[in-house]
Formats: sequence, structure tokens, C-alpha cells
Amino acid sequence: MPSTARRNFIEVDYCQSAKNGQIASGDIFLSRKFKEENRTIAVLSDGLGSGVKANVLATLTATMALKYTSSFIDIKRTAEIIMDTLPICSVRKISYSTFTIVDMDTLGNTRIIEHENPPFIIIRDGKIFPVEKSNIHLKKWQERRISFAQFQARLGDRIVFFSDGVSQAGMGEFRTPLGWGMRNVEKFVEETVSRDQGISASALAKKIAAKAQEVDCIGPRDDITCGVMYFRNPRRLLVLTGPPFSRDKDPELARLVNTFDGRKVVCGGTTANILGRLLKRDIAMDLDFFDPEVPPTSRMKGVDLITEGTITLAKVASLLEDGVNPDTLARNAVRQLVSLLLDSDIVQFVVGTRINEAHQDPSIPAELDLRRNIIKRIARQLEQKHFQETSIRYL
Repeated sequence: MPSTARRNFIEVDYCQSAKNGQIASGDIFLSRKFKEENRTIAVLSDGLGSGVKANVLATLTATMALKYTSSFIDIKRTAEIIMDTLPICSVRKISYSTFTIVDMDTLGNTRIIEHENPPFIIIRDGKIFPVEKSNIHLKKWQERRISFAQFQARLGDRIVFFSDGVSQAGMGEFRTPLGWGMRNVEKFVEETVSRDQGISASALAKKIAAKAQEVDCIGPRDDITCGVMYFRNPRRLLVLTGPPFSRDKDPELARLVNTFDGRKVVCGGTTANILGRLLKRDIAMDLDFFDPEVPPTSRMKGVDLITEGTITLAKVASLLEDGVNPDTLARNAVRQLVSLLLDSDIVQFVVGTRINEAHQDPSIPAELDLRRNIIKRIARQLEQKHFQETSIRYL
């Protein structure tokens, strides 16, 4: 595998709001990363109408689209299978579900298929980048419009795609009688990226969806979904926790801190003291955000965050397993560590295996005695729920 394929990263996320009065959204967004092929596929499907019926049809469409696209089935054949499965509205004579499929690999090779959704947007160097599209003609479904685009993405490109709840937001209002409109959506995206050139896929999707709701004035009049794929260099995070089994390996920790290209976190007082001694750097406790339930953080030059060890890590593992939003937490060590983990793409854990006598007291919960198992739990959540790449090295 070429080294460039390992350096590039595809960040994908979305934001969604259901139509006012509906429990289930009629839009469905699915994404999956295929590690062996260095591909990421995302699908946005919009079911006709809203509510549970639209949700079921959109789910069927998105699931089929993801399955057949991932199998490298011919584009036309994929479209035909979906069209054959989807019913047609007897009144409006249109598909019961629309879709956008984005298929990208880490070399930037990109394919996008669209059926009746608003056209996707590509932001390159802060501006809308036009891409040539071709129409796919299906012999059996002549009246259905399907477009296909294939291009080479560049690092920094963002692909933005959304349901018509975004482009048609505010329809019928005095200021937006025809809806927000594609040109205004494009302008908003350009301005948002211009203000924050490093904005994440998640943050950009949230801002677009929030703006659509604002244009709607009284809340979503239709299901609103916005997805973003961001092709960029990966954000790397190094997490050091626990002293090495042999003291002869202590200098390896210092070397890692000095040479790692990315953000660095140290979890554990003993580990931090080893680094402070070897690097000849002072460690200062940070009491700006005191929390009686979580040990405070510390500061050291060249390290982004220092926390206590297993107590903090165990709380982080539990929060990730419970799917808790870190923004809702008190600003303590746990929140800061969870935020750093979720804001990274590649997380490398280096786990020291020297036994800490402080954790041999039988009154301490069993999980605190097993630092390695806690790290495995964290890594599992990052990979399975957040599609991040992790590695664990024992020292």
C-alpha cells in the first residue's frame, strides 16, 4: 500500500433534525469505512414525506446503496437495483426515496451518485469548486434522473451534501418565498469555511443544519440532514500511561514525547514524573477547574494534557461506552481527555506495564487494577463508534 494512502484521512460526519412534530426523521445518513480498501462510503437518503414511513423507505434505500456501492457493482446496476426495489408514488409519480452516494478512498479517488437530492457542493481553497457530471440513463427508468461525478479530491477538499430540508428551508416566508436556495447555501458554506479554515466535518454539518433551522423560523418544516466529508491530513494523538516494565525503558518515553508529530497526553503521575525528570521540565498542577470527583490536570512544556492515571481513564472508558457528549460535562480532566480523543483521527496508546502498588488494594474496583483492559475498552469505542484508527503498544 502506498505511504500516501496512510497519511491521508477522510473525516465524515452529519447533523440531523426531524420535522416538527415527528419522532423519526424521514432522512437517513449511513457511513462506513473499509480499512482493507482505504475507502469511506457515505449515503444520504430522503424518504418521501416525513415520519416513520419515510424513515423506513429511506433506511431501505441507504442500506442497499451502501451494500452495492461497497461491492464495486457497476454504477448503473446499483442504480437499477435500487430503482427496481423502490415503489413510485401513484399521485406524484416520483420515487419514494432519493439518495446521494459518496465513495472516496485515501488517495482522493471519488465517485458521487445522485438521485433527486439537492446537488452536492465541493469546497476547495475556500471556494465552490465545479465538477462535471454525467447523466446515467436507465433503459427501464427513463423518467428518473440520476447523475454521476468522478474526480480526484485534493487535501483540504470538503464535500457537502444535504436533503431538501436544507435548500428549501424557509419556503413561503416573506424573506425566502422560494426557500433558502442553493446559491445561498453555497454562500453560507463558503463564508463558514473562510472564517474557520480548519473547521471539522462535524462542526460544519452542525452549522449548516442550524442555519437551515434558523431560516425555517418556527423550527424544521421538513427533515433536515447535512453530511460532510473532509479529505485532509490526519490529526494524531499520543497517549502515554504507566511507567515501562523496566526502568531501562524510561528514556523511550522521553524520546516519544520529543519526536511524536501530533498532540500528546500523559495519564498518570508516575509517568509524568519520569518525563519531567528526563526532559528536565517542571510540572505544575492546574486548579482552574476543580472537580471533587476527578483528580486535577497538570501542565508541562511539550505536553498538551497531563491527567491522573487509571481513575481518569476508567471514567473516560465509561463515558465513551455510554455515548455521553463531552460538551455536557463539567470542564475537568475527563472532559478534556475525551474531547482530545474524539478530535483525533489516529490515536496511539503506549501502555507501561510496571505494576503500580497503589492499585493492589482489594477495596479498589477491579477495573482500576487493569490499565491495559481500560485502554482496550477506550480503543474499541474509538474504532467501533467513531471510525478512528488506534494502536496499542506495551512498554
